[in-house]
Amino acid sequence: MASPTTAPRRRRWLPFLLLALAIGVGLPYGCSQLAYKERQLLFNIEPGTASWYAGLPSGVTELQIPVEKALSSTQYLHAWWWPAPRADAPAVLYLHGTRWNLTAQVRRISQLRELGFSVLAIDYRGFGESPGDLPSERTVYQDAQAAWERLVQLQPKAERRFIYGHSLGGAIAVDLAEHLAGGDEPKAAGLIVESTFTDLAAAAAAVANTSLPVRWIMSEKFDSIDKIGDIKIPVLIVHGLDDRYVPSRFSQELFDAAAEPKRLLLVPGGTHNNSMTLGSQAYAEALREVFGL
Repeated sequence: MASPTTAPRRRRWLPFLLLALAIGVGLPYGCSQLAYKERQLLFNIEPGTASWYAGLPSGVTELQIPVEKALSSTQYLHAWWWPAPRADAPAVLYLHGTRWNLTAQVRRISQLRELGFSVLAIDYRGFGESPGDLPSERTVYQDAQAAWERLVQLQPKAERRFIYGHSLGGAIAVDLAEHLAGGDEPKAAGLIVESTFTDLAAAAAAVANTSLPVRWIMSEKFDSIDKIGDIKIPVLIVHGLDDRYVPSRFSQELFDAAAEPKRLLLVPGGTHNNSMTLGSQAYAEALREVFGL
């Protein structure tokens, strides 16, 4: 779901519209075929390098992160590690959305680094240079957990580790944060989600403007609204008020369901992709308020 703001709306969100159509007419062809088509339309992977990619930023190290639960030993996560100049800088795991791989994420990754973070950014298996088959909800959750284990090695201090997710990556980030919630000691210092949704069915219904019973048919759930209340670390939720693709009301609902401490940052004029740019000052202030950064 992370794409350039100049991309036409129809092209960017065509997968959700097609998904609603597939659900409406695809049942006679069998649930397994429909589930596979659902994943194709959801992840909508663009192969190769993003056309606006200008090269790897200076200082970035490319990594290969093994995935313990991978079906093949040849599967791993292609990742970028971009340490901040400060040795004691907080580190964040960056989880992107659908369609675009790491080469399309440079601007947002750069902005996180400018906010003071060291950044570990990954491509899920099947995206970019991460080998693998068509992703699923299960495999991207596994990938996020494998990447987190590497972040722990890169930043051993739990109070300096953060999770960031944009759009669909927000749902993956929420799942990871809930997964880390067990135990007496926090394993992360905070969660940041931007331009995300309550659950995938609600997002698909909103984009496609359909009354079809998608919630009961879709196999991929990405159900953040039922997880976020169990997260035991501070949460910052960000959304552009002019996001035409994922309504900002979803972030309000997530905020209402989240436990304290929490902060909701709604960016006037912000779209699905530019809230970190347009609201940079408010973003920095929110990070200081919620996480003490």
